Amino acid sequence: MRLVDYLDKGASLGADAPCLTMGTADLSYGEVQRISHRVARGLQRSGLATGDKVAVLSSNDALAFACVFGISRAAAVWCPVNPRNEASENRFVLDAFDCAALIFHSNYAPMVEQMRAGLPKVRVFVCIDQPCAFAPSLAQWLEGASDAPIDIPVRDDIAMIAGTGGTTGQPKGVMLSGRNLETMSALTLMGYPFDGRPSYLALAPLTHAAGVLCLPVMALGGRVVIMPKPDLAEFLALIERHHITHTFLPPTLIYMLLQHEKLASTKLGSLQCFWYGAAPISAARLEEALVKIGPVMAQLFGQTEAPMMISMMAPRDHFNADGSVARERLSSAGRPGPLVQVATMNAEGALLPTGETGEIVIRSSLVMMGYYKDAAATAEAGRFGWHHTGDIGRLDADGFLTIVDRAKDMIITGGFNVYSVEVEQALMQHPDVQDGAVIGLPDDKWGEKVVAVLQLHAGRTVDPHEIQAFVKARIGSVKTPKLVEIWPDLPRSKVGKVMKKDIRAEMLKRAPKAPA
Repeated sequence: MRLVDYLDKGASLGADAPCLTMGTADLSYGEVQRISHRVARGLQRSGLATGDKVAVLSSNDALAFACVFGISRAAAVWCPVNPRNEASENRFVLDAFDCAALIFHSNYAPMVEQMRAGLPKVRVFVCIDQPCAFAPSLAQWLEGASDAPIDIPVRDDIAMIAGTGGTTGQPKGVMLSGRNLETMSALTLMGYPFDGRPSYLALAPLTHAAGVLCLPVMALGGRVVIMPKPDLAEFLALIERHHITHTFLPPTLIYMLLQHEKLASTKLGSLQCFWYGAAPISAARLEEALVKIGPVMAQLFGQTEAPMMISMMAPRDHFNADGSVARERLSSAGRPGPLVQVATMNAEGALLPTGETGEIVIRSSLVMMGYYKDAAATAEAGRFGWHHTGDIGRLDADGFLTIVDRAKDMIITGGFNVYSVEVEQALMQHPDVQDGAVIGLPDDKWGEKVVAVLQLHAGRTVDPHEIQAFVKARIGSVKTPKLVEIWPDLPRSKVGKVMKKDIRAEMLKRAPKAPA
């Protein structure tokens, strides 16, 4: 299936049904179809050919997302561009991915103006909501374009090229095929509850996980409610207003939601599935969510190269047969999806027995086609015939996968391996801690020392020595942070992940320099 086929499938179940909702405005399935036909014709008459790359730069916006289906219908390749990136990173992405057209929202016109001189390959600029000095509005660009059905044969199976985020250097372009996204959608529909026509609330960026989760919802003719900007009070209000059945938030926003004054008074009975993922979640906060939000929490684990559904934990898996919370599972990432083989591997390429810790590797039609124009990185990710996730973990006898760390975040202190996620789980059990990150810093005695940087709940204070004693009582002295700092806020990525790289850089900058 192409991206546009999910739209057409939903339309076949009722063209007048609401498809994309933002504020008080609805676009029906039939209206989004017509927009997609016109955008496809606009791209065609602008000289774009099958397989050309078309970027969309916008915060969450219904019309911007509708354009994605026009790109697909034209047999072009969608390149989502993160609006929270700096102009230099987005210029790199647009050029490296060979984008021939850029559709953008006027909020980002200054950024586009700044990038234009460095984008010789971009031949077409279109501003979604209004004209600007160097680009027509979408309405102007589409003037005279027919909305009669058009379908251009796909030359190959690349549906989209997504950037990796650039946490370890310049972003790489992950080529995702229609088959990859079809596998992801099938796993979603297999593994999680979908009773009736769904209503999905998208607060997180549609350029990331929140966007591709729309596809299985649309295959069922469901409504996608789009939030232009994060606002947890509005998020709760929309759950009630639209009887939301499905939504997704990263852990950081869930922690904030659990403390929100309006949570207890919001009617959440329509929820069937509240996905969480994109970063490790605190088991203590997850158990709190099962009480405050309800027995609807649902984990997903994936990465850009294998989107969303490497392993899955449906709401029912959070509970034992007797209805009690399955606390021993709350730190896991669920079981591998039914269309995914998951194993752990050592550095020599040998698969490890159940219970042993190693790099998580997978085989599945979920795995990307490769990195765009980067054969060496593609080969490295696929060595020994398995896709390498870069995560360290283990599988237990019941098939549950526990992720213990990113390979690059493991700390070796005094000859012992310390996994930052385990320390973070212990820290998050403290009632005053809202969020935290654990890193390793150079140390003359230990080689590396374990360091924790914490953000507390509003109005709370705590002594760092109390935190150290709290962690030591739970996981022992070796894993206890040698240094604990309290920061008013933690640096976060564009999708809300805590940026350990930035924390480490800040702390190294402040470290005393050795005498010359």
